[in-house]
Amino acid sequence: MERILDRRRALHKHLASAQAQNEQLNSQLAQLGALANIGTSTCMIAHEMNNILSPLASYAQLALNHPEDAELGKKALTKTATNAMRAAKILESMLAMASGEQQEKKQCRVALMVQDVFTCLCRDFKKDHIVLEQAIPEDITIDVIPIQMQQVFMNLILNARDAMLPKGGRLNISVSRDGGAIAITFSDTGSGIEAENMDKVFDAFFTTKSHSTVLGKSGAGLGLAFCKKIVEAHGGTISVRSSAGEGSIFSIILPQKV
Repeated sequence: MERILDRRRALHKHLASAQAQNEQLNSQLAQLGALANIGTSTCMIAHEMNNILSPLASYAQLALNHPEDAELGKKALTKTATNAMRAAKILESMLAMASGEQQEKKQCRVALMVQDVFTCLCRDFKKDHIVLEQAIPEDITIDVIPIQMQQVFMNLILNARDAMLPKGGRLNISVSRDGGAIAITFSDTGSGIEAENMDKVFDAFFTTKSHSTVLGKSGAGLGLAFCKKIVEAHGGTISVRSSAGEGSIFSIILPQKV
């Protein structure tokens, strides 16, 4: 009987030790998960900063290369200042998002939001032999955090351009009402996505890019992950249809505030 009691005591001691180790591991796992989220958020912020700093640097360089052209210099400096203020807003918004801070949504006209994105880009798509088509009714609005959704649009537009380089192609942006929602579609005639990669395109750090227009660096695989995070935070969905060599169609569905 004494031997049985000793075994039970030893078993209880072993179980208590195992439970303590399990709790410690769970605590460490939670800490690592928090650190991973911080790391991913930091990378996403850096990615979005690069998206806006690249044209900003180009505008500044344009002014420096042509000091004799006062009109060109003024235009370049105006765009540089505009992009600098936009970068500050993006950083503020993304830091708030990373910390879980609630941000104010506004009713925004989609046409103006898309127009602002192209205003921020320094290079005309025509120079890359890309034809831009837009079918965006002026009266359609969406209830969003403006700077965040514009960054989603910018990511999709830049990805479409990258997919069509260097031969060019056609980018179509269309917006329509879909029941109680708004459908926003970005369709390009670029290189498309391989079938085996379709399930991974929205994963963080997954990329098929061997080049990028962002400061001459290869893709980090964060743009589409950022898009998915933002769209879902707005109660919407984002999906893609694509085939290798036949272009891609990215579709965003957002609820329309009544």
